[in-house]
Amino acid sequence: MSGATTSSDSPTALPEFAQVLGHPKPLWMLFMAEFWERFAFYGIRWALVLYIVAQFYNGDASGQAPAGLIYGSYLALVYAGAIFGGYVADRYIGYQRSILIGAVIMAIGLFLVSIPNQDVFKLGLATIVVGNGLFKPIISTVVGKIYAQGDERRDSGFTIFYMGINAGAFVAPILTQILAEKVFGTETMPAYKVVFIAAAIGMLISTFWFWLGRGQLKGIGAPPVGGESLARVAIVAIGAACVVPVVYFLLALGAQTLQLILTVMFVLLAVMLLIEGIRNGPVARDKVIAMLIIFAFNILFWMFFEQAGSSFTFLADNIVNRDLGGWTFPTAWFQSVNSVAIILLAPVIAWIWVKMGRWNPSIPRKFGLGLLFNGLAFLLLMVALSSMVDPATLKIPFWTLFAVYWIQSIGELCLSPIGLSMVTKLAPMRLVGFGMGGWFLSTGIGNNLSGIFAGHVSGEGGMTTASALSGYTFGFWSLIGFGVLLFLIAPLIQKLMHGVK
Repeated sequence: MSGATTSSDSPTALPEFAQVLGHPKPLWMLFMAEFWERFAFYGIRWALVLYIVAQFYNGDASGQAPAGLIYGSYLALVYAGAIFGGYVADRYIGYQRSILIGAVIMAIGLFLVSIPNQDVFKLGLATIVVGNGLFKPIISTVVGKIYAQGDERRDSGFTIFYMGINAGAFVAPILTQILAEKVFGTETMPAYKVVFIAAAIGMLISTFWFWLGRGQLKGIGAPPVGGESLARVAIVAIGAACVVPVVYFLLALGAQTLQLILTVMFVLLAVMLLIEGIRNGPVARDKVIAMLIIFAFNILFWMFFEQAGSSFTFLADNIVNRDLGGWTFPTAWFQSVNSVAIILLAPVIAWIWVKMGRWNPSIPRKFGLGLLFNGLAFLLLMVALSSMVDPATLKIPFWTLFAVYWIQSIGELCLSPIGLSMVTKLAPMRLVGFGMGGWFLSTGIGNNLSGIFAGHVSGEGGMTTASALSGYTFGFWSLIGFGVLLFLIAPLIQKLMHGVK
């Protein structure tokens, strides 16, 4: 919203912003708020599955599969929660208040996760899920709302914002690993509690940064008309507290049951968006259909991409030779490789899209490229696990997993920042936040499937070269097959998008 009375979806309602480096000044405030939120999120990413095995399974490899399932379910709920956060922000308290409430709740959850009790640990994860639902889709939506409809800078603005995400993701694993294994613990006995506390502090910094800088938005994201009362904030906070036990229950149900629930949620969301599209006419209807088709392919991408935080972590810890001339590359630092690649490659990819001019691939074909590059990463793992295993150490070369993260990053850049921008262009105007929630729900479904898949890769007794090869071969053929399919049907999807690029 722009102010209290006018929607910022209308170009005439957009305030005049000062420009910094060719973009509206609020972009840079949002960039840093997201930086610290991602610092918190990725600060714990490397440690979660390792902590679960060490703390709750006494370090036994049999804990790898359940750890992967918990991790996948947690990520799925993190993204699925976005659908409700988008609705609350759109209709009830506005985007700015939603971001602030969500940030505070996430900080509380991160502090809870640091308590070494399995029930409290899951309660902390549930609290993070609820807070993230009020924060993550909303801040992305606000980025879209600081640009006028048709502003050609919007895609590059989202790419810059995406670099903020990855800057935080780069710093977090390095810093938290040093704190856990060098300052407060050792490599054999990491102080995982410190990882979670450091992430919570990062979340508090994000909260204060947005609080101090929200005036730059000049009313965009303010509460809707009639919703200015702080009583609504209190009601949302109480409601969030009531939802936490529900999310805890969903975590306890297990990944298979959760998958059924998420699928039903996705179908209901699709129906609601379609109804709104139909109300707005055939063009809006077609755009919603195109968006939902792309959501389906998005699920597949993240199912395999998110092995980075689960099966790839166990692969790095047990099967990758991390000895680099007497120095052991920390397992946690692999989580930063993707971020470095994104930071370095994002401006290059953005430049390539611009230079291609009329040959610039359509949104569906960019998504197809994302799937294909992800598939090539799994091809490299197939080759490494089948023909590069050192007979003496039974490990694969360090460079192979390092390269996998880089190849996947190219695929991510073809898909993820484009997806955020796509939703702001294709979703019905009244439900942009809800549409962004749909984007994150599809990502969440992919993440839950990633946990199920990681569980199969690890097996009952822990990951082996054979189990990894079998699983990653399946990943390769799935990604390549659906990537080719998306390329073939891209013209049909583009027709449904009615000129949106």
